Amino acid sequence: MPTIRPVSDLRNSFTEISDVCHKEGEPVFLTKNGRGDMVVMSIAQYEKQQALLELYKKLGEAEIESQNNAETISHDELMQQMKEKLNE
Repeated sequence: MPTIRPVSDLRNSFTEISDVCHKEGEPVFLTKNGRGDMVVMSIAQYEKQQALLELYKKLGEAEIESQNNAETISHDELMQQMKEKLNE
């Protein structure tokens, strides 16, 4: 269940909000005048989310390449090529 707090808690209960973000690894949703206004999360959670977005982007690009009949090689061929490069 998401944690929802009034934006005034950011000033009055910063430590509590920080603890929720770090210990639970979840964002805290802040409201202003009863409406959603901001989301606060730990840097670690933000970086994880950004890494996932980048991964999804790359997977999407790979899917498009695959559908456009891009040249492919087998796993064994790839491993052989990598071993050769490492041994150079």
